[in-house]
Amino acid sequence: MPASKAQQKAVNKYMAANYDRINLTVAKGRKSVIQAHAVTKGESVNGFINRAIDEAMERDKKGGAPDGD
Repeated sequence: MPASKAQQKAVNKYMAANYDRINLTVAKGRKSVIQAHAVTKGESVNGFINRAIDEAMERDKKGGAPDGD
């Protein structure tokens, strides 16, 4: 059963209050490669990207690399 308009509105309000959005652009055809990889790891694309970011930031921190802020 599809979500009602009230449910959609509530979810959108929650997302806006609790999450930041980042638009990501990849080369044509790369999206499907990323999706397929995420599936092999049992993750959503969002989960995979967040894990990749976390791992890279941790690796950078251990290597003493500047954080780019």
